[in-house]
Amino acid sequence: MKHLLTVVTFLPLGGAVALMLVDRGREALLRGAALAIAVATFLISLPLYFGFDAGSADYQFEIVARWMPSLGVGYHVGIDGISLWLVLLTTFLTPIALASAWHAVEDRGKEFLITLLTLETGMIGVFVSLDLFLFYVFWEAMLIPMYFIIGVWGGANRIYAAIKFVLYTMVGSVLMLLAILALYYQHGAMTGVYTFDLPTLARWVMPPDRAQSLMFLAFALAFAIKVPLFPLHTWLPDAHVEAPTAGSIILAGVLLKMGTYGFLRFCLPLFPDASLAFGPWIFALAVIGIVYGAWVSTVQPDIKKLVAYSSVSHLGFVMLGIFTLNVQGLVGGLIQMVNHGVSTGALFLMVGMLYERRHTRLIADFGGLWTVIPAFSALFLVVTLSSVGLPGLNGFVGEFLVLLGAFRVNAWLAAAAATGIIFAAVYLLWMYQRVIFGELTQEANRHLRDLSPREWALVVPLIVFIVWIGVYPAAFTGPTEASIEALIAQVESKASVALRAPGGGLVAVSRP
Repeated sequence: MKHLLTVVTFLPLGGAVALMLVDRGREALLRGAALAIAVATFLISLPLYFGFDAGSADYQFEIVARWMPSLGVGYHVGIDGISLWLVLLTTFLTPIALASAWHAVEDRGKEFLITLLTLETGMIGVFVSLDLFLFYVFWEAMLIPMYFIIGVWGGANRIYAAIKFVLYTMVGSVLMLLAILALYYQHGAMTGVYTFDLPTLARWVMPPDRAQSLMFLAFALAFAIKVPLFPLHTWLPDAHVEAPTAGSIILAGVLLKMGTYGFLRFCLPLFPDASLAFGPWIFALAVIGIVYGAWVSTVQPDIKKLVAYSSVSHLGFVMLGIFTLNVQGLVGGLIQMVNHGVSTGALFLMVGMLYERRHTRLIADFGGLWTVIPAFSALFLVVTLSSVGLPGLNGFVGEFLVLLGAFRVNAWLAAAAATGIIFAAVYLLWMYQRVIFGELTQEANRHLRDLSPREWALVVPLIVFIVWIGVYPAAFTGPTEASIEALIAQVESKASVALRAPGGGLVAVSRP
């Protein structure tokens, strides 16, 4: 158990290296081996949940090792209630993404499998890193595989979408690197300890001055682009539309969560005063994003682009919850990250299944599918309703908690955000009605095949989690509450200490 996190993190990368030794002509072996590696990573990650102490706010499964001690860089990994579900979400969705590409990716299949497994290591590494240098290495490392997934295996405009994705992300990443170095040197100058260790830096109370504000803005820009927060969202629809189905599943299910996770893990504990100062602005931008994303989704003729813009709206709820800075909002925001990954990942998966059958994603090209592919239509309805936020399914839990927390902060903005749920019902149910119901007018739709056994195996696990979270949310909210309460206490105590001692210092809180 001691090295469990290391195994979970680097097993996919080790598998990717092993696949390089297999001849590319052995397609079946390559696909089977890649899927086996991804499934093994998921199974090995399950002890993280079963061995997790939900009552503790401390980092668990922690590993600390010397790496570059003269520079204050260490191999420090661990998880708490904030990162637990995101690691499990990554290991859960990766096998589904791999299997979704079983027949969809035929060109350079070996390279695709290696790239996706390498990406998994980068994503897990982001969520478990407790050293800023290590975090930045993983943050940049996962950018390269996603660039290739979009740029090599994407649609007609894949190069444009891939370059746009990289440029947006790199702008934020460079500024974040400068802020990391500034934090490193300022902490060293004031305490005599030069380190990138996150718990050590989080114990230090930074003076509430312009330097803290600038560092917060640099981190926040990098994370806001990744979310993406309105108005930094324009790269997302292009990336989703051009990415292959597997890329869209991972992009929506995991990569976007790195932005929201970054606000929780870094911005709030490291820059509490700036977080409180800029929080109302981000709160307002989140509400704008919720409504804007919903309105734009309503007019999309392409199903995949509709789902892409819906992510802007749904992740607006996550940002809204984070900057309520109360338990209900933060827990709701964290659970909504998981909900969005499962529900939107399932939507992209099923849209991809339609595309494989008809090679079109235009809503106008469908209609009357219930009589032709009833099993697909029924499961697609469950996934659509989960994204709408129907009580009894997963989306309702997160949105309810977020709005509960938001009403305690600003009732008017919370009411505006609540309209996003109404608009979600409009664009999602209208899309479903046009695609599934009505008359069967397109001759090409008359002979579509229903779900295959492989597709059943991909969709059913997602449906299980959609229902499980909706019916018994305590299994998912329970492990997060202690860490969220400790985070709120840390932000409040550091902000109050900074007001009393503007020169900075150390603060003792329940969790570093």
